[in-house]
Amino acid sequence: MDGWLKDLKGYWYARFRRDSKAWALNAGVVVDNGKPIPGNEAALLKSRRSMGYEDAVALWFQLKEYGWTATEPAW
Repeated sequence: MDGWLKDLKGYWYARFRRDSKAWALNAGVVVDNGKPIPGNEAALLKSRRSMGYEDAVALWFQLKEYGWTATEPAW
């Protein structure tokens, strides 16, 4: 299951998803940062990071402290 956050302006989104290929190596979460494009266009991805579960949880809460809010999937 994916987790999604959006920034205060609703411009940038962060998608947290499990990386089943790297789960055993403790790098089991991929975080995509980007913004949705109107219409049927693919999302504009700014960055993609693989990280351990604990680091991903820390990043989630850090973004929440900066005012990011949970949201529905954007792409």
